[in-house]
Amino acid sequence: MLKLLKMKKLMLLAMLFIVFGACAQKINTSKLPAAVTASFAKHYPGVTAKWEKEEGKFEANFKLNGKEASAVFDASGVMEESEIEINNSELPAAAAEYIKAHYKGITVKELAKITKTNGEVNYEAEIKGKDLIFDAAGKFLKEVKE
Repeated sequence: MLKLLKMKKLMLLAMLFIVFGACAQKINTSKLPAAVTASFAKHYPGVTAKWEKEEGKFEANFKLNGKEASAVFDASGVMEESEIEINNSELPAAAAEYIKAHYKGITVKELAKITKTNGEVNYEAEIKGKDLIFDAAGKFLKEVKE
């Protein structure tokens, strides 16, 4: 019986590894499409990034002016969105109030400003394994589980 439980546990761990490993794969810069590296260099000259590939998209993770940042590109090099870490004071007041009212006493792990290619701005607050998404004015839009 104990042996069966150990086997089930190992199978579950293997399945989790496969599922989470398939989510985002680290990729060497030399394996990126030339259009992606050229576009990144144009948007962020002189910046070095660590890359991941997920669902056909390429995500660059890097530091920009001392803050954590990322940018997502499609295979043709079009940047779809960028994200940069922000301080509490940079979060719209309405978003801060929403968090205070709905997540009282819970620490916000990370805050970010997301800018999409079309100019749309969203804010993201990571709380308890979830991302809370707000519009540019701070209106709550949705909750996304990580």
